Amino acid sequence: MPTTTPALSAPSAGAALDATTIERRDLGEQDVLIDIQFCGICHSDIHQVKDEWGGSIFPMVPGHEIAGVVAAVGSAVTKLSAGDRVGVGCLVDSCGECEQCRAGEEQFCVKSAVPTYNGRGYDGEPTFGGYSRQIVVRERFVVRIPDSLELQDAAPLLCAGITTYVPFKHWKVGAETTVAVIGMGGLGHVAVQIAAAMGAEVTVLSQTLSKQEDGLRFGAKHYYATSDRATFKELAGSFDFILNTVSANLDMNKYMRLLAVDGTLVNVGAPSDPLSVGAFTLIGGRRSLAGSAIGGLPDTQEMLDFCAEHGVKPEIELIGAGEVGEAYERVESSRVRYRFVIDAATIGAASTGG
Repeated sequence: MPTTTPALSAPSAGAALDATTIERRDLGEQDVLIDIQFCGICHSDIHQVKDEWGGSIFPMVPGHEIAGVVAAVGSAVTKLSAGDRVGVGCLVDSCGECEQCRAGEEQFCVKSAVPTYNGRGYDGEPTFGGYSRQIVVRERFVVRIPDSLELQDAAPLLCAGITTYVPFKHWKVGAETTVAVIGMGGLGHVAVQIAAAMGAEVTVLSQTLSKQEDGLRFGAKHYYATSDRATFKELAGSFDFILNTVSANLDMNKYMRLLAVDGTLVNVGAPSDPLSVGAFTLIGGRRSLAGSAIGGLPDTQEMLDFCAEHGVKPEIELIGAGEVGEAYERVESSRVRYRFVIDAATIGAASTGG
């Protein structure tokens, strides 16, 4: 029989999350049943609950930053056992057969990867995420959380960590690389730590200097306010690599001019308007504008191991289920330092508080 579990669900676009009960599928041969202990709140949760990107499926149980403990495994599971500390990120399935899946790049699955929530599995059923007490996931899409990482700290890494780690790895950021990180929010504060741990010289580009002390503590060498016009003159041509972590509609030409010759700006934020860059901004310095999504399962495990080894962890505010509505408001107004994490034990034990 399917497992029932308490959850927080949005019944319609923009509605407050309600306490409810959902069904998880029977444990299949290759499945892992996880007792969720913590789930991070990602800004994309809010976008999708509000249907700001279109195509949202309701009722919706958000959450793709899941950390917990294995409760049971299917008969064909070989790498995990009950009691293991594990995580689930943005994906819960893919075809497993296409070139991208075979290469461990499941996020680019030709048949379409299945998101942890607000998607449909290959059986046509909607997926429900980590704002719940339990989840059933195929073994392939479950990663181990190293013992030196606290579960509540590991949860946001399943999105914020992998989203920032992958572009640094792909574009070979390392010692002697000059890196700028645009934004010091949930993604940015993790990006600074990862780039610094890779040996790069890191500069934060933030709207104001209000988080300067934190940025330097996370490993940045320099911190500039983008509200100051002098910043763009002083830093012109300075960076080998820029990571844009914000979803605001920025003047990309201004930021592209901060790149050195052959520099690359990678966008991991998702602004609502199309990006616009003048051709001569690119041509003049042989600059590149690129994008990056999350990573596949091998990179996700590698990222967790890297963070554990180098002491990289997000700064979190642990909240109960009754505080999620307020947390959403604070994320939208940038009043969180730096990531909210839900204590899943409170789901089903409290109302959402609207």
